[in-house]
Amino acid sequence: MVPAATPPPFPGPRRYGRLYPVARAVLGPACSTLWHIDVQGLDHVPATGPAVIAANHVSFLDSVFLMATLPRRITFVGKAEYLDSWKTRYLFPNVGMIPIDRSGGDASKAALDAAAEVLARGELFGIFPEGTRSRSGLLHRGRTGAARLALANGAPIVPVGIKGTETIQPPDAKLPKLRAACSLEFRPPLDPGRFAGREHDPRAARQLTDELMFEIMQSTGQTYVDQYAGESPPADRPTDLSMAGAG
Repeated sequence: MVPAATPPPFPGPRRYGRLYPVARAVLGPACSTLWHIDVQGLDHVPATGPAVIAANHVSFLDSVFLMATLPRRITFVGKAEYLDSWKTRYLFPNVGMIPIDRSGGDASKAALDAAAEVLARGELFGIFPEGTRSRSGLLHRGRTGAARLALANGAPIVPVGIKGTETIQPPDAKLPKLRAACSLEFRPPLDPGRFAGREHDPRAARQLTDELMFEIMQSTGQTYVDQYAGESPPADRPTDLSMAGAG
């Protein structure tokens, strides 16, 4: 008897976001009513075609406000642990979250492959390059997933600086604070085209990632530390990213 084939770790991206139009129709008016959201630079988001939307991450609400703000559909990755809870197991994938196993390996690759399909369809893909929320308020070293996606798919990366959402809903808060203010600044896109021929070069991915984090730092004013979020205490001295684009 032939054993049944092992299902892939994640379904294809077309199975995500079935409720996105409904969620977007509700979120836009709700967010503008409940909070004061200052949005700048939306003209930097391409009107058509694929793009990676990459932002700092200080609150659970970051993805909600991006979804409510952007005029185009956006698909996110999120931690696979959300699928462990009955409260989020069906909701999050149905509004467009692709779960990613942060332990790495084949599961992470499967999620990034699904993200590549989103870009191949000419859509927006959202990612937080720090990998998890910053509990210290510092801006941490970016992981290279966003850059690798951009390099492999020729999609520009739009850096986004988010401020104030950590006050609305800090990482450990169960409910958000209403009537508070936050801001989202969309920066000029980073074009991966200048790395032509180096799409699989990890040094190109690291350089592009450092440039991305520099743009976010310029927007948010956060102190940058050259350490991954959640792995170890912040360094005593912040790292200078001003030379990220050199070379």
